[in-house]
Amino acid sequence: MSSQLPTTASGEDFYGHIVDALGAASVEFLLGGAFALRVLTGIERDTKDFDLMIRPRDVDAALKACRAAGFHADYAFSHWLAKVHFGEHFIDFIYRAGNGLCEVDDVWFEKASEAQILGRTLRLAPPEEMIWQKAFIMERERFDGADVLHLLRSMGSKLDWERLLNRFGEDWRVLLSHLVLFGYVYPQHHKDIPQAVMNSLIARLSSEEESNDTGLCRGTLLSRAQYLSDVERWGYRDAREGERARITSQEIMAWTTAIDQMQRSR
Repeated sequence: MSSQLPTTASGEDFYGHIVDALGAASVEFLLGGAFALRVLTGIERDTKDFDLMIRPRDVDAALKACRAAGFHADYAFSHWLAKVHFGEHFIDFIYRAGNGLCEVDDVWFEKASEAQILGRTLRLAPPEEMIWQKAFIMERERFDGADVLHLLRSMGSKLDWERLLNRFGEDWRVLLSHLVLFGYVYPQHHKDIPQAVMNSLIARLSSEEESNDTGLCRGTLLSRAQYLSDVERWGYRDAREGERARITSQEIMAWTTAIDQMQRSR
């Protein structure tokens, strides 16, 4: 715990202290998570965590800056997440999604906007990249689909749809699934999704030929727990073991071992 921050300090004091430490160390970051969602959608959540998006190459420098400020900081899961702790509060350094996709790269920073948070001008993760990362989170205990739909509701007319489509790439079905749900949840707003985008995705769906990639299960890109039976018992190949996901077999094992037994699908 920091000797420079009283034990009675608030979570926001802690967040501000770390933000300043990163700035002093010239570590670039973007604000994500509940704080960014509040700015972009107006949804407020009581949370004890503070999500900062950083490039993978900057993680070590960020941890070093936090330790120099007197805080305990280390990797939580080496393929995507590091943490800084202060009492019941913590900061997540997110540099990839838990499935090994959606890496934070230079484009995140090029497309960032600014907002006043914690009495400081901070840069926000772009809504397109927030949608991209959140769209894959479909755990039994956590589903970020509502966040995706709220971002679409508030930002749909302002999104760079070409970039969003490119971000999803071959995972376009994941995006399409959320867009279909958007029209169901908000029937009065369905036209906020450009018709050209829907036409393109539906045409792709209609013209898709049967896949030659037999035995593949992409469910593990959506949930680390709910498709374990598929890969451990039924012989499906784990999509995380392909070339696209930046996660090793050892990291998959560590990520799986951390699952609470009640959440496992066996």
